Amino acid sequence: MTKLSININKPALLRNSRGSNFPDIVQIAKDCERFGAQGITVHPRPDERHITYGDISELKKHVRTEYNIEGYPSKAWMDLVLINKPTQATLVPDPPGALTSNAGWDTVKHQSFLSEVLSELKRAKIRSSLFMENDLHQIDKAKQAGADRIELYTGPYAHQYKADKNKAIQPYTQASKHALEIGLALNAGHDLSLDNLKFFKESIPGLLEVSIGHALWIDAIYVGLENAIMMYRRLL
Repeated sequence: MTKLSININKPALLRNSRGSNFPDIVQIAKDCERFGAQGITVHPRPDERHITYGDISELKKHVRTEYNIEGYPSKAWMDLVLINKPTQATLVPDPPGALTSNAGWDTVKHQSFLSEVLSELKRAKIRSSLFMENDLHQIDKAKQAGADRIELYTGPYAHQYKADKNKAIQPYTQASKHALEIGLALNAGHDLSLDNLKFFKESIPGLLEVSIGHALWIDAIYVGLENAIMMYRRLL
């Protein structure tokens, strides 16, 4: 089974827009789990425009499924992760002002840096994942750096899906097969939705986890949170 991890950045953004604790992010996480989420994902950014650094420790006290913290591994982010010890730390190469994650790691250029960070996570017994594109050489270097998993960046797949889903999925089937052959486990995320998720899941053997935020929260506006979560679960 492929696990559904729900990114709760969007309700945090909604909360922050009014300067209060409504909606309560801890309660949001609890409800997501109660409705069927198998993981909670957060991505604190330097400007704290949605999930704040203070949210991380509060969520740690209450998340009962897998807890996944995403982010660029700055010293502040690494300190946060090492203190709170999530199930998984997903490293993304976002610059500080990035609106959303839209590129994978250059594991050749950043090999030394990533090796050091991943070693630190391994010593802390935190599972690691690198946000990656479909370049096989880059995936080889992710393994060499010491990653436990890679998260395939599915933005290009989502954008091409309606035009030609078979063409859109081809680089991902090749990349996933290669990753599994060299001993990397597989996650995926970015712009996956009720429209394109089922085909992606059926085409990618060994897919352990998808992280979904934006599309699921939009769907929840229309059908309700519990219904939206169960609709995604059924596709997986």
